Amino acid sequence: MSILLATHLDAAELALWRRELEAVLPGEHWVLRADEARPEDIDIAIVANPPSGALAGLPHLRLIQSLWAGVDRLLADASLPHDVPLARMVDPAMNEAMAQTALWAVLSLHRGFFRYARQQREGRWQPLPQRRADEVEVLVLGLGQMGATTAQHLARVGYRVTGWSTRAAQVPGVQSSAGEEALDALLASADIVVNLLPLTARTRDFFDARRFAAMKRGAGFVNLARGAHVVEDDLIAALDSQQLSHAVLDVFRAEPLPAAHAFWSHPQVFLLPHAAAQTDARSAAAVAARNVRAARAGHSVHHLVDRARGY
Repeated sequence: MSILLATHLDAAELALWRRELEAVLPGEHWVLRADEARPEDIDIAIVANPPSGALAGLPHLRLIQSLWAGVDRLLADASLPHDVPLARMVDPAMNEAMAQTALWAVLSLHRGFFRYARQQREGRWQPLPQRRADEVEVLVLGLGQMGATTAQHLARVGYRVTGWSTRAAQVPGVQSSAGEEALDALLASADIVVNLLPLTARTRDFFDARRFAAMKRGAGFVNLARGAHVVEDDLIAALDSQQLSHAVLDVFRAEPLPAAHAFWSHPQVFLLPHAAAQTDARSAAAVAARNVRAARAGHSVHHLVDRARGY
């Protein structure tokens, strides 16, 4: 049997992934395109934003393992086999990296570090009032693996953390809430909102003018999930009106961010180039290998995607 490694990676990234995957799945026959093997011989597909149609016509395919945490692009491909289990990547190293970035963003907003950076550029020496962490309310939206890890990290530092998700979820050490009816009150009281929701039809354009208006005036906004969660013109309007004080953004509707985009020069926006938490090929390859072995042995595969929910 063969494993199809279908990606949209540059040569260096592909070589890295192939090296790590071959190390944890020795002796496998690997192909980079379905036409490099007989279609009936390909039983596993390991993918990272594969070209549309790359997985069609493989009659014995038993598992599609994504190397990325988000699967919205995969699910948008109408040719994706609907009857083959699809597993998303849940990489413990990536969860930790995301929690670290969220902690840095929250701490920077809480302690005014972005304002200090601006004062440095202006040559201005002006200490700002300092609040304690337990005086700062942080709302984490999305309590999947990344959201739960992030909420727990923030709570350990001392922030007053509430987690919210569309469906009920329990995170040890973190107060949690669920459902639309609870969200407006949480937004109204949070000093900092961290978005780690999955991107689904329900959460696309989730942060629009109404949602920003529901937030506490002067709150900080951190988007580490997907660019399509945010109506960008509405965010700029909320920043310009001082409804929001700052935004930390790692993801955007168009990536790379166009050179003329207003976010580049907006004084209340701090940008990251979709680098908040990159998949670690070493740990992620091990996760993928466990699922490959489980699928071939007829055992349960971890982190299967519920296609109806979109994650």
